[in-house]
Amino acid sequence: MPGTEDTDRTKRLAIALVDSYVRKDRDLLAQTAAEAAADTEGTVSELKVFAAFLSRRVEETGVVWKPADSRDAVAATVADMLPPEVEFAVITAWEAYAVGEEAAAERLSNGDPAVYLHMLAAFSAAVGQAVYKPAELISTLRIATGTAD
Repeated sequence: MPGTEDTDRTKRLAIALVDSYVRKDRDLLAQTAAEAAADTEGTVSELKVFAAFLSRRVEETGVVWKPADSRDAVAATVADMLPPEVEFAVITAWEAYAVGEEAAAERLSNGDPAVYLHMLAAFSAAVGQAVYKPAELISTLRIATGTAD
């Protein structure tokens, strides 16, 4: 059972991944993804929570957000942020994941947990910016996770 310190670190890493996509900061993305590799499962879990939270937030505001919109948004978000082969894997796996085809997404990702890290962080950055300004999005995630300083 991870301790509170580990849980907070995982939440902060997940937020930093989203933030790196929001800022379009490739160096921060690479550094944070490398740190998150120590607890990919925990970070992916946090990112799934963010994705669900932000999806609900979009629904509550009435912003129309369809699977095709999310596919285009994830593709635009990861563009030039990842090596081409990872970018392609993220976009392809997200297309399946966005329509509920999780088994296909798993197959398309070749079981690489980094693909899930990137697709969920990119989606959270994209969908979050549909309802929040960039700084407001990151602040909201910090408040929602209890990691606001």
